[in-house]
Amino acid sequence: MKGNTVFFTNTPAVISSAAVGGKMEGDGPMCQCFDKINEDPFFSCETFEQGESKLLKEAVLHALSKASLNPEGIDVMLGGDLLNQCVGTTYGIRELDIPFLGIYGACSTVTEGLMLASLFVDGGYADRALAVTSSHFCAAERQYRFPLNYGGQRTPTSQYTATAAGALVVSAERLPPYVRAATVGKVVDMGVKDAANMGAAMAPAAYTSIRQLLQDTGLTPEFFDAIVTGDLGKVGSRLLCELFERDGVDIRSLHRDCGTMLYSFEEQDVHAGASGAGCAASMLCGYFVPKLRSGEFKNILFAATGALLSPTVNAQGESIPAISHAVWLSFESGSAMDIKFKKM
Repeated sequence: MKGNTVFFTNTPAVISSAAVGGKMEGDGPMCQCFDKINEDPFFSCETFEQGESKLLKEAVLHALSKASLNPEGIDVMLGGDLLNQCVGTTYGIRELDIPFLGIYGACSTVTEGLMLASLFVDGGYADRALAVTSSHFCAAERQYRFPLNYGGQRTPTSQYTATAAGALVVSAERLPPYVRAATVGKVVDMGVKDAANMGAAMAPAAYTSIRQLLQDTGLTPEFFDAIVTGDLGKVGSRLLCELFERDGVDIRSLHRDCGTMLYSFEEQDVHAGASGAGCAASMLCGYFVPKLRSGEFKNILFAATGALLSPTVNAQGESIPAISHAVWLSFESGSAMDIKFKKM
């Protein structure tokens, strides 16, 4: 480990990934990236929370099927969501009989899970590990804001929680993309208190982790085909680029944000973009991993972002701390440093 960054030496690889979404995701420009779209927000269940559990389980089962695996083929699963006690995940996977570690990083959970799954595989503690996360618009609205029938107005800086899930299977098998390095994020709090402006709260955390990974690896932004953030939306994406500009670094041509990719700003009422743990997870699993596997992208830096707030502490006047974990994913095999020097 150098700085805050783990360098993987035994080439853990993402051998399978799957994304499942809801109606809004199916109506958006990235609809072809999903393995399954569900028109019913209840997912044929009685409650939105039960629906999210089914959504997450579907993502897991699709990822297993695409790798020709049964649940017995997974040594450990790491997962979490936005609901209290991560019930979306635990209720979703309780029948699969897979050793499970619950994790929470808000909307950064997918990179936390991918990083930990890669550590299990790279260290020889698991042959295959699975990372999964989800979010559900209706369940999240009920927990974090207001009941849906309240009909409250949303501010221009607010973001629309994705009804989506993503699952990845990590293995030592030789199949791109490979996980080369991962930076463990720090909790960053710049004093933002507006829960309807999470992009502003999360942008400094993304900046901190991306800059740390670049510093620890010695790589420049131009090494990567894309520098991807989780769900900063319009506001946070602009702030991230401005933070790097203070360092004399222009990442605008490389930066992609899942929160600005998932929906159409012209045709869907999403204000500043998408958010939710399922936003980054579904875009990583359904869009970026396939492009890395095909070789269209050679290297990407993926930094999902999470706002670590709760309605209780926010109502008490607390600010919103945030976190971002960054992962370097590559089409190329070989050690991380071999790739660096080959590219240079």
